Amino acid sequence: LLITIGLVVKRVPAAVFVSMVITAVIGIICGAFGIDGMPALPESWAMNFDMSTVGAFTSGFGELFANPMNAIVIIFSFLFVDFFDTAGTLVAIGNEIGLVNSKGELEGAEQALLADSIGTVFGAVLGTSTVTSFVESTSGVGVGGRTGLTAVTAGVLFALSVFISPILLSAITNAVTAPALIIVGVMMAQQLKGIEWDNMIYAVSAFVTVIAMVLTYSISNGIAFGFIAYAVSMIAARKTKEVHITVWVLLVIFVLYFASPYFM
Repeated sequence: LLITIGLVVKRVPAAVFVSMVITAVIGIICGAFGIDGMPALPESWAMNFDMSTVGAFTSGFGELFANPMNAIVIIFSFLFVDFFDTAGTLVAIGNEIGLVNSKGELEGAEQALLADSIGTVFGAVLGTSTVTSFVESTSGVGVGGRTGLTAVTAGVLFALSVFISPILLSAITNAVTAPALIIVGVMMAQQLKGIEWDNMIYAVSAFVTVIAMVLTYSISNGIAFGFIAYAVSMIAARKTKEVHITVWVLLVIFVLYFASPYFM
């Protein structure tokens, strides 16, 4: 982390990537001297491809027809989490690269959400973990990424990593990538300067959103709690006429979402 901070502050090109390489090398060396918990080179250089989950989604149709209500709740939960995780990510990154206008609207949001949705569906068909927008993209933005070519390049490299993962990437452990994510968090926190902290309605809503994200380890839960806090604050301030109908609809959905586990 100290290496990453030093390189980022000094504005070294590709500072986050360079720091991960340095950290991995240091970890491998320390591991060679017998220190536990360090990154290490793989014991086997063989590549094993597990395709057992391709098409596994079809087994869920039985549950859908056998218990449609339970299936609907599951589908809604995934939709809720994916949509608001994506929305939070897009807004954070959009602010970073200047794609959010003066009204707070994200330019090209429809295309971005469509691309994310297509990725989610095809990823599920192929049996992978969710293919969606990740806030780690902020690290790419931080080193100059501004166009779709950045995402295409990252996608190609991810495809190549399938073949080099057991050989090289096994040395890139959570301890190596954690500093990069902390820097991403710093970049995201810079957007908090745009909040009207003197206005208690916005201050409470923003703080609840941020702290809920941290404590629940979920961007979508943080956004949901933020919506609830905003609606309650507006009711207390007797400004309900200024609240858009969408907020009331989402308020009901969020309350039902959090309450549903206690009634199932």
